[in-house]
Amino acid sequence: MENQMENFANQCERIIQEIQKDLVGQDEVVRDTVTAMIAGGNVLLEGVPGVGKTRLVRSLGQAFSLPFSRIQFTPDLMPADVTGTNVLETYPDGRSAIIFKKGPIFAGIVLADEINRATPKTQSALLEAMQEHKVTVSGVSYTLDEPFFVLATQNPIEQDGTYPLPEAQTDRFMFKLNVEFPTADQLYNIVSITQKTMEETAEAVVTAEDLLAMRACAKEIPIMEPIMRYTMRLVCATHPELPDSPDCAKKYIRFGASPRAAQALITAGKVRALMNGRYNVAFEDIESLAFPVLRHRIKPSYAAVTDKLTPDDCIRKLIQSISQK
Repeated sequence: MENQMENFANQCERIIQEIQKDLVGQDEVVRDTVTAMIAGGNVLLEGVPGVGKTRLVRSLGQAFSLPFSRIQFTPDLMPADVTGTNVLETYPDGRSAIIFKKGPIFAGIVLADEINRATPKTQSALLEAMQEHKVTVSGVSYTLDEPFFVLATQNPIEQDGTYPLPEAQTDRFMFKLNVEFPTADQLYNIVSITQKTMEETAEAVVTAEDLLAMRACAKEIPIMEPIMRYTMRLVCATHPELPDSPDCAKKYIRFGASPRAAQALITAGKVRALMNGRYNVAFEDIESLAFPVLRHRIKPSYAAVTDKLTPDDCIRKLIQSISQK
């Protein structure tokens, strides 16, 4: 087991190093994205244009040696443009048959670029794929190859002509990661790199089979009873309607996180523990992952808006209130 743990941490470090060749100054985002992918979760990347969201996803595809496809979401995109459709195929001998033409969703990593620019009808085409890794067209289900991930991007600034993701869809993203604007020094390095080449330089580190093996290894990590209880208390604390929820939740949160949040915290916590060379999940793993897991699953109240509190500020208050008990 010690050898497995050491190999796991080394592989993760090599993956991160390869991606950092193409992405400057987003170390936490890179590490969290790799964590989610090993844990088997989808990721929602939010940031202003030009901060490297698309580049990150393309580099991930190269580092994990997975088939990559990009879908540019626009208001005129239809569900069939995502999933594929049945077409009439005519053969040279005169025969014809209806066959299924696979859409771009049939890939290892699917980049849903500017996902909130598509209509809800098209956005819903991703729901079954994200949750069940299947696509149903004309009553026939097609299973997606494993591993399968959806990494979506959205712009938090320009909201004209966009369709905010419904709660049912945002809940299917394991993490929501905020891609911050780089500092002046980081911007200098970004410009220097792109002057040489605009192509991604990340090299393949692991295969699809390696990734699935790493996921299976992480699932074997045990969870201590106090860690499990603490995680459940943290998720329950996001619900202001519960009688034992903290005062900060009753004041600053309208709606709490779903049970998927608890599942994501435990699953990703195991991966994070192995990445840090530990064979046990610690409280710090849960508290660190609470931000990417919960920030898109809780709805701040009007009081939070008037007090200028972000979802991360609300999560921080929740952790402090739970830790004090």
